[in-house]
Amino acid sequence: MIKKFLFVVSFLMVIAVSAQKKNDNTQSVTEASEKLRLAMISGDKSSLESLILPELTYGHSGGHIDDAKEFVEKLVSKKSDFVTIDITNQNVQIVGNTAIVRHHLYATTADLGKAPGDVTLDNVLVWVKIKKDWKLLARQAVKVEKKK
Repeated sequence: MIKKFLFVVSFLMVIAVSAQKKNDNTQSVTEASEKLRLAMISGDKSSLESLILPELTYGHSGGHIDDAKEFVEKLVSKKSDFVTIDITNQNVQIVGNTAIVRHHLYATTADLGKAPGDVTLDNVLVWVKIKKDWKLLARQAVKVEKKK
């Protein structure tokens, strides 16, 4: 009887620890995504580089794909200049050491000092946990489907 009781208690503890770890990872990915949002607005090179992997593939809704270097350079040089970025409907799914983040992005832009523009996209981001940090490996944007 005592062995069964200890087994059940041990099993419940493993489940509780596993659920807490998943919650911690979800929170960490959410925080990394927020740091990325702020770094994209500021265009701060070191902040951007600290959040991405060198193998980054960054897909734009128009079909162009940037590598890590292009992604950072465009934001630092203000070729891509986000004045604001608002994220809604964010969903985080953890699979091992990988996180899939989906969200809706609405942004105002002033690329190379042009008059403000509006961008509305749905994005998927793929984050990978390296040691204790989440790093962006991939991002793909799609134009939002217009409702009829």
